[in-house]
Amino acid sequence: MLTQDKTQRNWKPIIKEFQAVLGKKGVIERREELITYECDGLSSYRQRPNVAVLPRTTEQVAAVVKICNKYSVPFIARGSGTGLSGGALPIEDCVLIVTSLMRQILNIDLDNQRVIVQPGVINNWVTQAVSGAGFYYAPDPSSQIICSIGGNVAENSGGVHCLKYGVTTNHILELKVVTPTGEIVNLGGQVPETPGYDLTGVFVGSEGTLGIATEITLRILKTPESICVLLADFTSVEAAGAAVSDIISAGIIPGGMEMMDNMSINAVEDVTALNVYPRDAVAILLVEIDGLEVEVKVNKQRVIDICKHNGARNVTSASDPEQRLKLWKGRKAAFAAAGHLSPDYYVQDGVIPRTQLPYVLKEIESLSEKSGYKIANVFHAGDGNLHPLILYDNSVEGALEKVEEVGGEILKLCVKVGGSISGEHGIGADKRCYMPNMFTKADLDTMQFVREVFNPKGLANPEKIFPTPRTCGEAARTVTENNQKFVGVDRY
Repeated sequence: MLTQDKTQRNWKPIIKEFQAVLGKKGVIERREELITYECDGLSSYRQRPNVAVLPRTTEQVAAVVKICNKYSVPFIARGSGTGLSGGALPIEDCVLIVTSLMRQILNIDLDNQRVIVQPGVINNWVTQAVSGAGFYYAPDPSSQIICSIGGNVAENSGGVHCLKYGVTTNHILELKVVTPTGEIVNLGGQVPETPGYDLTGVFVGSEGTLGIATEITLRILKTPESICVLLADFTSVEAAGAAVSDIISAGIIPGGMEMMDNMSINAVEDVTALNVYPRDAVAILLVEIDGLEVEVKVNKQRVIDICKHNGARNVTSASDPEQRLKLWKGRKAAFAAAGHLSPDYYVQDGVIPRTQLPYVLKEIESLSEKSGYKIANVFHAGDGNLHPLILYDNSVEGALEKVEEVGGEILKLCVKVGGSISGEHGIGADKRCYMPNMFTKADLDTMQFVREVFNPKGLANPEKIFPTPRTCGEAARTVTENNQKFVGVDRY
């Protein structure tokens, strides 16, 4: 895999072939223009690609990939570049296939509740296109006004409504995919369940290592008859966490259930000036109830009672669309608001069982005190998906390395309590060294077998997901996990 001497590659004939397919305007090779593409949302890591190409059709993507395959050139797909795990981070001597010009909504089929889009279509555009007819697209990452559907597919993105409605994979019916050898194949079908292997499920969340999705058939949902958002404020994080567990234990599945700590609350209010979050609350809980009007009325009161039983000082409700949007706007601005607390921040994406929330949050607080770095907590409380934001100043020498260590300890803590090292941001380049903490050698081998079937030359998004001895000192050492040994080898 990728054995060619990188210093000897002659890019001129490759670029000429790209230009024959895309035209000169569709190929970016000037170094000052390529700086735009040197990182994704994880801006701590940067690497400029050799070339970036801008296809507009499936056929153009396939032609570009065939050229890469012909010359054994590694390629990486990139959408809006909002990913937070370095999934679209270029590597040395690569081509970046940018899908941001593939932004057509190809078909809207309201009768069958599906929409076909190109990968560059922005997440929020889908709901905007169908909302007038009473439909919406459920997965709603906080970056939904700028993130693309293709990137959502690659990372299996979630959002505040994933508790009840699931993540991206639960809303994908069919994919048109360009394989790493340049073939065009269809995975899935126009109905929810198709015979044979669930290759759509394999592809969604594969982070660009199995090919590039160029047409995506999405499942859309009818807008609920009634929606109500509750805001409960607490004097302790433990009380808010207990309320989360009790709501789920009561058989209530909210459309979304989010928690923010005091640091995040004040950061959001400072930036947005919404004046909806109590600044003195230690934690707030946002709970959205949706469904039939009678169902919402009953569950609203049950949630209020549960929150108050667990010590909520106040519980306010909003049924008006404008007020609901205002409550959610603050939560979705939390990551951006963190940028006003510190010159830089490092966000993690671990998952834990809901019952472990109080313990894990205390441990994160201890890590903060021990390391000296403040940590703001924002998370999808309903499904235990944590997003601790570690605040630091990257201009201080060695700060990034120390913050990465803190982030790694949080991931190890998530695994320790029975959770995962990622819920919706993916593994990418950022967390691959921690894969052996969660998976055995046999697990990782099995994943690699799948990858090699689709991607035999290893050209599609190399150096992502799996640890390598060259870049992961942890993977180069023997790691004992469940009485099994993992040793970093060349295949990783």
